[in-house]
Amino acid sequence: MSEQGEPLSAQAVDLLHTSYRQLQQQIRRVIVGQDEVIEQLLIALFSQGHVLLEGVPGLAKTLMVSTVARCLSMTFSRIQFTPDLMPADITGTDILQENRSTGQREYRFIPGPLFHNVVLADEINRTPPKTQAALLEAMQERQVTVGQTIHRLSAPFFVLATQNPIEQEGTYSLPEAQQDRFMFKVFVKYPSFDEERQIARQTTSNFRPEVAPVLSGEQVLQIQSTVRQVPVSDHVINYTLALVRRTRVRQPGTPEWVNEWLGWGAGPRAVQNLLLGAKARALLSGRTTVSVEDIQQLAAPVLRHRITPNFTAISDGITSDSVIQRLIDETPSRESELSSDPALGTILAS
Repeated sequence: MSEQGEPLSAQAVDLLHTSYRQLQQQIRRVIVGQDEVIEQLLIALFSQGHVLLEGVPGLAKTLMVSTVARCLSMTFSRIQFTPDLMPADITGTDILQENRSTGQREYRFIPGPLFHNVVLADEINRTPPKTQAALLEAMQERQVTVGQTIHRLSAPFFVLATQNPIEQEGTYSLPEAQQDRFMFKVFVKYPSFDEERQIARQTTSNFRPEVAPVLSGEQVLQIQSTVRQVPVSDHVINYTLALVRRTRVRQPGTPEWVNEWLGWGAGPRAVQNLLLGAKARALLSGRTTVSVEDIQQLAAPVLRHRITPNFTAISDGITSDSVIQRLIDETPSRESELSSDPALGTILAS
């Protein structure tokens, strides 16, 4: 039985597991390597989350996103963020139009590129905060407000944003409030030697791989509903709470080294995203229950943009990922150890 009291449909679970394998096969026709990145993209899609991809130029971030979109029978749009992009350019706008039959003028809403199922926000840090903020309502509420009218977005709605970490001139760092709307922040790393050799061979020839759609929008919505039915034990929930709450500076039970290294910790949305992502990951692995390992594997992409190392930590070479790894190492994963740890008892009781 699921947490909502409904039995977890074997047919729905099989659809997700089969679709995942098929999506991997299709994406690998175009993308060489990056298996972990692809897995996290699909986990976010099935969990109704959004993803922020960060990597240096030339690592196929945009190609990866467009390939995922081509594997889904859903509408897709790409927004190239630039310094002169205005909010109305992405949300849409009202225009004054004459009704030829009556001769009267009336306003008509022209939808922007956000009115698609899969939206690629390319180089999101190249546009000013005013336009970045226009995404907030769309990402969280699945709607946009133009004038005094609310316009609902299509379902499913999936935002994949990319940003370049090395080029700072003419860029605008994403505010913390907007980063928190992304379920995952995923680092796209350099390929291995063998992978880069295969990339070089494929991209300098006439090889043009084709991908076939695997899932429709209705099937994605069905999978998203299935993910939320996966049960989670009290132990896994407590472990997730302990992991996230230990990041909160100057709170009861927070380790002293966290107080010394972090300027800000993660909020409740981190717990929600960890549990949802872990549910999806369990199903992708063919399991119908969530384990502590699922939480640990997703801790970095969920938490790295929600905790802020301070100047002291940065000057010592401490990164968000190193803080997260130490938290994982020091947080007991066994139920008996977790319940008996005095510091964690303080955290869970506060």
